[in-house]
Amino acid sequence: MSKVKKVAIGAGIALVLVLIGVIWFSANVPGCTTQIGELKGDLVGNSFVITTYDNFGQQTLRTSGKHINLKGNKVKTSGYTETGVAFEQWELSSVITITIDGREMETCGDTCIFAEKGLSPAMDFSTPEFIESHGGSPFTITSLSYTLNQYKNYFGKSRVVVIKSQTGQPIVAYSGNNVYWEVKTDLPKTTKLMIDNKALYLHRANFQIIDTKLLED
Repeated sequence: MSKVKKVAIGAGIALVLVLIGVIWFSANVPGCTTQIGELKGDLVGNSFVITTYDNFGQQTLRTSGKHINLKGNKVKTSGYTETGVAFEQWELSSVITITIDGREMETCGDTCIFAEKGLSPAMDFSTPEFIESHGGSPFTITSLSYTLNQYKNYFGKSRVVVIKSQTGQPIVAYSGNNVYWEVKTDLPKTTKLMIDNKALYLHRANFQIIDTKLLED
């Protein structure tokens, strides 16, 4: 079975589980009703390359497009507590819909990196030769500093951005002279970085911004 089919099947199963959870909650909490809402926004920039990774930092899907939109599903729960107090709250679902030039792709839980075209990583940790791991845990990269030092000549600029999966697995590293970030409230679980005037959006990803001078021999 291809990786694309596995990702599609996994996303479908996750979506079904979320819907089942919503139905169960509505049926089992007294006086509770639910409503589905949306949180969506457009990615600002030129064309983007979209890369999806699993929790181990391994690439599972790669695509590209000019007009990218993210839509997150929010579940509104309302009802009454056992003491008769009314409550109402919104919770963001783990399922998001990515619209790429009018075509949709649903994903759940994976790390997605949206890199504006023209922005290339200085290092790709998902390539086996860039990772040297020791110890029993697949999530522990004890030689990360050593690896950065070994390849720091690739950077040649003042700041390095190391992007990791949700479990801390290094994925890719970018470098630039002018780097800053902002949390996008109109996009679900997404942070926007600007690297030398190029946009980089991270969905469900961790990152570090390091001064190149800190990478000592």
